[in-house]
Amino acid sequence: MMKNWLIHGYMLLLFSLGLALPAAAAETAPYPQIRVSGEGVASLAPDIAVLSLAVTREAPTAQQALDASSSAMREVLAALRKAGIEERDLQTEQFAIQPRYRDEPAQVKGEPSAPRIVGYTVSNALSVRVRDLGRLGGIIDMSVRLGVNQGGGIRFLNEDPAAALSAARSAAMQDALSRARTLTAAADVGLGRILEISEQSYQPRPMMMARTEMMADAGSVPIAGGENSYRVTVNVTFALEQ
Repeated sequence: MMKNWLIHGYMLLLFSLGLALPAAAAETAPYPQIRVSGEGVASLAPDIAVLSLAVTREAPTAQQALDASSSAMREVLAALRKAGIEERDLQTEQFAIQPRYRDEPAQVKGEPSAPRIVGYTVSNALSVRVRDLGRLGGIIDMSVRLGVNQGGGIRFLNEDPAAALSAARSAAMQDALSRARTLTAAADVGLGRILEISEQSYQPRPMMMARTEMMADAGSVPIAGGENSYRVTVNVTFALEQ
């Protein structure tokens, strides 16, 4: 009796496994699908410029160089505030004190020359956010006349790029749909439901002018803002209907 019961139970187990294995295999079998990428771009004129201005002074001592740099920067800050630049748009971005060296001839022939400190350089860099782009050239010119002698980096930004990003997303999705329809039509298969969507957005890279000596010319500095391009890429996975 016990032997028959064990045989019967063993056969039931094999039967249940035989039914379960094909079902599990069906669940894990790869579902026919297609993956495509779409790209969308939207352009927007900038409404903010971030300007980098620096005052650099050299002197025999660190204190003298610091005093000269600080005096010039105070004048620049006062003039910017008077010109309507808000306090929230003024930020010190870098401050440095560096010794200046000069190689002295070696006292003993064959020995390396010994560097000697001959002065100090103090640099105070200021980040200025200009919200009225029509005044940007005049602000640069005024700053240089007041003592700014290093800098020149300009970044053109948008305070609220949400609308441009939304337009780029829509264009990217339409591009992905168009590609998927073209590919499935050429393969003579049906395009099914969307299984997955992912997105990558790319902010416009700030255009930076090289830091260099700044010299003022007569009149305002000519500035061209151009446009910022916001780029979005979507990756979409569709089911295929056969």
